[in-house]
Amino acid sequence: MLGLKLPTDPFWVKNVVENNLEDVLSDHAYCEQKAASNAISIMVNFPEYPELAKRMAALAREELEHYEMVVEKIQQKGLTLGRERKDEYVNEIRKFIKHDGSRKAILIERLLFAAMIEARSCERFKVLATHISDNELAEFYKELMISEANHYTLFIKWAKEIAKDTNIDVDKRWKEYLEYEASIITQYGKKQEIHG
Repeated sequence: MLGLKLPTDPFWVKNVVENNLEDVLSDHAYCEQKAASNAISIMVNFPEYPELAKRMAALAREELEHYEMVVEKIQQKGLTLGRERKDEYVNEIRKFIKHDGSRKAILIERLLFAAMIEARSCERFKVLATHISDNELAEFYKELMISEANHYTLFIKWAKEIAKDTNIDVDKRWKEYLEYEASIITQYGKKQEIHG
């Protein structure tokens, strides 16, 4: 469904995540916060699409709930929320966004960028749910994986909706995003970060 070219090696869970749980959970919390900020940014910058704005507002609330859930997990485990770090993977994907063209073209790029991040997050959560030895976290990540899949679908759906009366081929552009992501993802999956 997601179309990702390269899966995450379960080695990441066993040898990185489980040895650096505080760092990974902290990074995850900030990923949720940034996802909320992105939804708010789309809502604020493209007010001419009221239905999209409404959906982005709901998404921002959901992402902030996820942030709170992750922080709660951190506290339950006697860990401490660390400081925010740059998400190099997201910054690398951001380089692929086209910034020229109409407002619709720019919005479509923003939506596909968001879909790409959600797709990889969904895939990482599935790997966590399947391979982490902590049963409670496995169940937690299984639930979040479903949410991320829904978010990915939402962004793709809206990109196609916005593109309806344009000559933009969303499926073709999405394949380009997938190819680009495949060309950079081998650099990631080794650090104590959700995308790192």
